[in-house]
Amino acid sequence: MLDMKLFRHDITALASSLASRGFTLDVAAFDALEEKRKSCQQETQALQTERNASSKAIGQAKARGEDIAPLVAEVGELGDRLVESNHQLQAILSEIDTLCLSVPNVLEDSIPAGLREEDNVVLSHWGEPFKFAFEPKDHIALGALNRGIDFEAGAALSGSRFVVLRKDMARLHRALGQFMLDLHTQKHGYEETYVPYLVKSECLYGTGQLPKFKEDQFECAGDHDLTLIPTAEVPLTNLFRDKIVSADALPIKLVAHTPCFRSEAGSYGKDTAGMIRQHQFEKVELVQLVSEEQAESAFSDLCSHAEAVLQALKLPYRRVALCGGDTAFSAAKTYDLEVWLPGQQLYREISSCSYCRDFQARRMSARYRGPDGKPLFLHTVNGSGVAIGRALIAVVENYQLENGRIAVPDALQTYLSGAAVLGD
Repeated sequence: MLDMKLFRHDITALASSLASRGFTLDVAAFDALEEKRKSCQQETQALQTERNASSKAIGQAKARGEDIAPLVAEVGELGDRLVESNHQLQAILSEIDTLCLSVPNVLEDSIPAGLREEDNVVLSHWGEPFKFAFEPKDHIALGALNRGIDFEAGAALSGSRFVVLRKDMARLHRALGQFMLDLHTQKHGYEETYVPYLVKSECLYGTGQLPKFKEDQFECAGDHDLTLIPTAEVPLTNLFRDKIVSADALPIKLVAHTPCFRSEAGSYGKDTAGMIRQHQFEKVELVQLVSEEQAESAFSDLCSHAEAVLQALKLPYRRVALCGGDTAFSAAKTYDLEVWLPGQQLYREISSCSYCRDFQARRMSARYRGPDGKPLFLHTVNGSGVAIGRALIAVVENYQLENGRIAVPDALQTYLSGAAVLGD
């Protein structure tokens, strides 16, 4: 959530800034609510003052031996009016809160202009795409050839956009997750964390998945206010909801390997084949909670930590700065890492790293004590380190052999009993 000062002091400038990401702020609606709030707040305060004065007058009249019945009746009537006025005020404040919760973060000035994916800017490349002496296959064909990626079984169990991994593919998937956790905990200083895969709705409000992206969530039926997590960012960041931490504890660096669940409501007809866009997938997520002064460095470090996974696996990739219209709702800045997939002859996203300023922390009331002892909102940084299913796709396609078997990257051989080729 943005600081209310941005709405109340210069909403025109705020609307102009948000337009750069394709969001239209309803200035008239906010101004109308603000006028109602001011009027109702003034009325509430006036009633409170009047009731206090009347209550005091009761005591004085009683001390003089006067009949206090009329004053008692007056105080009762004022109390009823005050209760009603308070209810009205709370309703208006709730409307303002709902409006503000639907407003995305303000972008950093460095964000590329544009509203479409085509407006994103490639910042750097690492590695050269592999050159094959044969026509490389995509992971769908390779998975069928190795009988390790079974989309039919996934569809039979759960419908489209689900998959079953078998034998060596399942082992490779597990190995990738273990490798990433070891890398981030042993070399990058993250604390491994196991979190619930179901969270309360307030957690999704905290990180910005609600209310805007309600249709993309898998909610539990029945009386439970629980939703399957779309990313471990949600429970990891919400560990600090309604808390104040010591500045000495910063930076807080957490990593978790979890399944993620997304309805992909906005991707109808996109990537329907293969493992690129699934309803259920696994990811190793990196989260840092820092002070404002630490934030830029933390964002740079987190991006490099995600890149370290791809470099260790020797997978060609590029870093891309997302334009305003493609930047995540809660983010002030997002860099995507896109890995080369020879089966598609394209770079595809494998990690998205975002700096959110204090946007999420305001929604969660997650704070730390500043130098003067006063609570300040934390700044949050998060990113995939990396998506395991997409890493599997990248390894399978980039390390394929002419006979359809898959070579094992050096970094993973320890996790696969020393095998240099899957199936050995």
